[in-house]
Amino acid sequence: MAIVETESKIVRLDGTRQNWLEKIPAQYWVVGILLLIMPLFASDFMLFQIFGWTFILGMIALSLMFLAGYGGMVSLAQMTIAGLAGYLVAILGDSAITEISQGWPWYAAIPVALIVTALFASAIGWLAVRTDGIYTIMITLAIAAAFFYFARQNYEVFNGFSGFNSIHPPSLFGVDWRGPKAFYYLTLFWAVASYLFILYISRAPFGLALQGVRDNSRRMSALGYNVVAHRVAAYTLAAIPAGIGGILLTWQSAQISPGTVGIGPAIDVLVVAVIGGLGHPIGAFIGALIYVLLKTFSTDALIALSLSGERFRLLIGLSFLVIVFFSPDGILGLWKKFKVWQQRNPFEQSDGRDL
Repeated sequence: MAIVETESKIVRLDGTRQNWLEKIPAQYWVVGILLLIMPLFASDFMLFQIFGWTFILGMIALSLMFLAGYGGMVSLAQMTIAGLAGYLVAILGDSAITEISQGWPWYAAIPVALIVTALFASAIGWLAVRTDGIYTIMITLAIAAAFFYFARQNYEVFNGFSGFNSIHPPSLFGVDWRGPKAFYYLTLFWAVASYLFILYISRAPFGLALQGVRDNSRRMSALGYNVVAHRVAAYTLAAIPAGIGGILLTWQSAQISPGTVGIGPAIDVLVVAVIGGLGHPIGAFIGALIYVLLKTFSTDALIALSLSGERFRLLIGLSFLVIVFFSPDGILGLWKKFKVWQQRNPFEQSDGRDL
């Protein structure tokens, strides 16, 4: 049945509203069904290493995308926030380091880890929002570096350079959640939940106000909005997908160490977000998939070309430069340009006049 679009609602010609299921584009249904049936034909390596890592890295990059895309605040501390959540699960829960790990049950350790992570993110936000532009990037990078060195040198709580190992997800419903298929569905569920959470927040009054603060903070302040409170709250909300991603990352590798929260991983998250497109929530997962594929297979590609496999980061960096050069809005920006080019009239000049 035909539909028409009004000011804020989409209604059919008979006057009835279009429900939320009908608003979902067809391509989303195709991708969703494909992801659900992926274990039927994908190998365990693809499920656990490629897609599991993609969903996890996408959640952490999604937190950065939320801050940068909707709040105008580029933070390099999102991997630090994710790593703190992983560390707290290891410290409060079970690991091979029994002298430090407290052995709390998962239903106590995980919520406490996420709450402490959110408070830590709020503290970072409280410091960072008083700066702008390059200064925000530098102060969050300094926090990430400080946490890395603190974790590496602290042996009483963080077990220093070695970190924690043998960290496994809880056994619920008799399922080994670290098995390839189970872990795939676990990460897929939380990736979708994080995506919908950010999408909802961005369209809620808070998200709209945050975008107003991003565009003109002085005008929003004159209208009565607390600019600092909105920005700090954005850091707190962004910590939720990052914290969940950090816990899943710890379960995937069964360990957490200072290398997880180093400067390199912090910058990698920024690369992932920029490749996908900072203005689009789904871009975080697209960028994560491209990054994971490059990092996993670039070494083999270089060796096949008789080059040193240790130069895989060079290939990642070149791919990043090419994407950003042609589209500052990442892969999704390139896709939009391609769609515009497809729809153009070949007999029309760029200014709209006929040839």
